[in-house]
Amino acid sequence: MNMLIGKKQIILASLVVGLGLAVYVNYQFAQTDSLVVGSTLETEKNYGDAQLVDAGEESLEGSDGEAYFAEAKVTRQRSRDESVETLKTMMADAAVDPDIKAEMALKATEIAQSIETEGKIENLIKAKGFEDCMVYYDTEQVDVVVRSDGLEPEQVAQMKEIILQETQVPVENISIVEIG
Repeated sequence: MNMLIGKKQIILASLVVGLGLAVYVNYQFAQTDSLVVGSTLETEKNYGDAQLVDAGEESLEGSDGEAYFAEAKVTRQRSRDESVETLKTMMADAAVDPDIKAEMALKATEIAQSIETEGKIENLIKAKGFEDCMVYYDTEQVDVVVRSDGLEPEQVAQMKEIILQETQVPVENISIVEIG
């Protein structure tokens, strides 16, 4: 059986790779330009324990949670779009080795799955009664930013349970940040 790679397959692969790269770039920006900084009060961690997060007076002063979430969603989408364009360009380049293209296609598939997982976790957390949330997920860590006027330990436990059901991330690599 002779397999031919057509234009549709190349376009599909490039879109997947671009999407993957966009998620990766977004995650990297979220790590370096984060508006919130988490700190743990206790050295001993237990499943369901709340984690105190201080956003810092200067970082969120004068802004509200709604503005943060709107900006975060736009930034995440922009990063994903830029990554898609970059991947499209790289996949269209005839000089790129086929093995590298195959790796990029696999990475794009992983990123697409990450995006789907982020969306699912966000929707499940919102279903628990939270107004808004953002989830940043990769295979090693999950960061959740949620709008709330005060998280109860039970709510933190619910969010961690959702994350543990949807991912293989260890509980110690889950960060929940509250924005009021």
